[in-house]
Amino acid sequence: MPEDPIAHSELAALTRRFEQVAEKNDREFGIIKSDLTAVRLQVGNLDQKVDRLQDHVEALGQRMDRNQAQIIELLTQLVGRRPDAG
Repeated sequence: MPEDPIAHSELAALTRRFEQVAEKNDREFGIIKSDLTAVRLQVGNLDQKVDRLQDHVEALGQRMDRNQAQIIELLTQLVGRRPDAG
């Protein structure tokens, strides 16, 4: 039975389209994978920055507590003194 040239050209065209779409999907998947890796790195960097910021906030809180304690101590020492006693 002779081969059908129209069927062969249609099959070749469909095969080319399938391969083109597969290549495009592979490229797009690679781009998405690369973008995802970049996002993961940025999230990791942000996580480190948040940790450092939290450490700074805690240190600031401790300094404020010390300063408040010193203010309370100084005010307590002033209570009962005469203003003109100097």
